[in-house]
Amino acid sequence: MQIVLLQILLNKICNFTGMESAAINDILKRNQLSVTGSRKKILDIFLTNNGALAHHDIEEKTGEKFDRVTIYRTLQTFVEKGIIHTIPTADNSVLYALCKDECTTGYHHDNHVHFVCDNCNVTYCLDDVVTPEVKLPKTFKPKVIEVLVSGVCGNCG
Repeated sequence: MQIVLLQILLNKICNFTGMESAAINDILKRNQLSVTGSRKKILDIFLTNNGALAHHDIEEKTGEKFDRVTIYRTLQTFVEKGIIHTIPTADNSVLYALCKDECTTGYHHDNHVHFVCDNCNVTYCLDDVVTPEVKLPKTFKPKVIEVLVSGVCGNCG
């Protein structure tokens, strides 16, 4: 009986991993990218983590498998293809987060608020909170409007 339960559990784990791998491959192929080990691993990290990630977070999560340049180039490619977007920070570093489905190569539709928790330092994309309209003089044309809110997240209460 225990062996059967163990086999069922292993099958579920293998099927889940297979589905995740298929989804990752699909995202890469849809964006006309070669399916490489580094791209698969880095995309998997974004799909399995809440909040935004810095370059060094990704380095730590990949272990010593990939060098800094490979990670940097992969992040840049993902930004260019509309898979992830950048989030500015108060200290002028950059965070990365998954884009919504509406993003495409060269055009991001990530008009949402980003929230940084003062306690846990996690940055969240608040997809349901739309960036407020900013009225500019008629001769000004906005390219990007970024709203960064800081405070205490729901997990830290």
